[in-house]
Amino acid sequence: MSKVTQIAKKLNIREEQVKAVLNLLEEEATIPFIARYRKEKTGGLDEEQLREIESTNMYLTILAERKETILKSIDEQGKLTGELKEKIIATDKLTELEDLYLPYKPKRKTRATVAKSKGLEPLANFIVNNPNFNGDFDEILTKYMDEEKGVLTKEDALQGAKDIIAESISENAEVRKEVREYLLNSSKVVSVKAKEAKAGRKSKKKDVYEIYHQFEIEIIKIKPYQTLALNRGEREGFLKVSLTYDKEFIISKISKLFFKYKTSYFKETLESVVLDSFSRLIYPSIEREVRNELTEIADRHAVEIFSSNLRQLLLQPPISGKIIMGIDPGFVSGSKIAIIDETGKYLEGQTIYPHPPQRRISEAKKTILDFIQKYNVELIAIGNGTASRETELMVSGLIKENNLNCYYLIVNEAGASVYSASPIAKQEFPGLEASQRGNISIARRVLDPLAELVKIDPKSIGVGLYQHDVDQKLLNKKLDDVVISCVNYVGVDLNTASSSLLTYVSGLNKRIANSIVKYREKNGRFNSREELKEVSGIGEKSFEQAAGFLKIPNGKNPLDNTFIHPESYEAAEKLLELCNLSTTAVNEKGSLVKQFVKNTGLKRISEKIGVGELTLSDIIENLEKPGRDPREEMPKPILRSDVLKIEDLEEGMKLKGTVRNVVDFGAFVDIGVKQDGLLHISEMANKYVKHPLEIVSVGDIIDVNIKSIDINKGRIALSMKNF
Repeated sequence: MSKVTQIAKKLNIREEQVKAVLNLLEEEATIPFIARYRKEKTGGLDEEQLREIESTNMYLTILAERKETILKSIDEQGKLTGELKEKIIATDKLTELEDLYLPYKPKRKTRATVAKSKGLEPLANFIVNNPNFNGDFDEILTKYMDEEKGVLTKEDALQGAKDIIAESISENAEVRKEVREYLLNSSKVVSVKAKEAKAGRKSKKKDVYEIYHQFEIEIIKIKPYQTLALNRGEREGFLKVSLTYDKEFIISKISKLFFKYKTSYFKETLESVVLDSFSRLIYPSIEREVRNELTEIADRHAVEIFSSNLRQLLLQPPISGKIIMGIDPGFVSGSKIAIIDETGKYLEGQTIYPHPPQRRISEAKKTILDFIQKYNVELIAIGNGTASRETELMVSGLIKENNLNCYYLIVNEAGASVYSASPIAKQEFPGLEASQRGNISIARRVLDPLAELVKIDPKSIGVGLYQHDVDQKLLNKKLDDVVISCVNYVGVDLNTASSSLLTYVSGLNKRIANSIVKYREKNGRFNSREELKEVSGIGEKSFEQAAGFLKIPNGKNPLDNTFIHPESYEAAEKLLELCNLSTTAVNEKGSLVKQFVKNTGLKRISEKIGVGELTLSDIIENLEKPGRDPREEMPKPILRSDVLKIEDLEEGMKLKGTVRNVVDFGAFVDIGVKQDGLLHISEMANKYVKHPLEIVSVGDIIDVNIKSIDINKGRIALSMKNF
């Protein structure tokens, strides 16, 4: 079966689609570009499907290369039979491939290799191949005694033979597959508290794994977050994790698989060999594989949740056209204030000390009020870290006392300190100290979340769970894919985008992004997409990949402010001509185009102007809504002017909240008090919910009611039921 056929079968798509995608990837087309501008070739496959094709192709390529290496190795040993070759070629899993190779893999010194060097392999074969033996076995054993080879007794000879058989059993691909599948489907995962001495030696951390001190669960029912918690507890020395299973059943299963006869003269010997093979060779190896597979499943799941949360956070709608004050709250070191204008330009900043130990509240309020009045601040963004709620109380009081036409909102400040010390921040604000840059980032996260958050390592943004425990290579790749996807989904203003943002645009890299910014600084704003070709480093290929995602509002050609690719401008102009419109009418007459196409027929027009129907549909959509920011359709953040305290809450009270983070067991929701409330998965709907992401996403504005409150522990339980 060809690679294309395998991919098509696995993903349930046509082979022509797979071929087209693989050819485009071979030509170095990016996933966002293929998804948006090569729909005719791929049959409209989305980014997720394209990435599946890419990753499956990579896996199958690695598999094919490994098969080639293994076949060559076995052939050089003179042991490659036709049957074995067929099995190797037919397998579609790396694990099973390695099982087939195991008997032929060059080995270090083992008990079996030592026994073979003593000439005991024929004895081992005799025991296996003669179940109906009915003679004097002692006489046979005596023949293998050889003082020079170290076989001093009949027991030595028998033990050597048993070691050889045990290794043969452990290297049998069918046996390994059966044991692996049994443990993956029928075992239980068990954890107990590790001995105090061991825990004490390995970690000084507090034991937070009490629920896992006496824990047992069927392996098929274990949740990904439980796997990751067990792994961490074991790594930190607090837990001992193992598998339990029916040993008698599995030993019997191995015997039946390896020995094709029902009984044998050597029954007792073979039973002891199977037990030894399983306990010493098979189980330790397969247990590691099973634990690794559980971890891989948990890693992929955690990374998917993280990436989903990150995508929602990056696609939060911008609040544009306002002067914004950012406050990075703090106690001892004070709270940092920054004012930015409607474009994100830093205007002024200061440090205030309203909280303990200084408590200069009056002075702090005056400073904030002066800034609000001086710059006509309409919105205050408060970081959600240390002293956040104390700052919120002060700001809400100030708004009320002075009857200000001003609102505030709480902003996730995760990663602000990482940004403030980064080379990007130093380049943007060379005259400011690191402590004064984080508050600018907080303010800009409201103005344009995507443009600001791309400057920070995604892992530092604070919407994941166990992000330091999972496969870092997998995590980094997935999160990078999410950032790239979001940037190209939204598009970028070529004249205002930072080099950090431009770096993620299809076809661009850090070097080209810096060249674009330098060109802009030297020559002024871009007036057309064609000007991009004058930038150092942009060739035909990079222009093709990037141009459609780079927008120019108020440029020479209105089409430059749409997602219509320059290669489709001629088709777009022909369409406008058919409607008796010019390109200057793009901003006003898009609905007329849509109506015209509806009356005439999509297929008929696509044939007339020479583009496919999918491309034509995209052209029509962009003519109808030029310059559209898809984030505008997302729910806007909740703006507040007053604050709630946990003491103000009552059971049954209905509130609006913002989802801050989504995890396997529920979501954390900001309802305007100091502590985020927990919306447990069981309280999300009046029906069974498989996963919280079915109901909520990061940034969603939702209606909740207070289920319970624990003021002493600062815990709030929420519910969405009965809405």
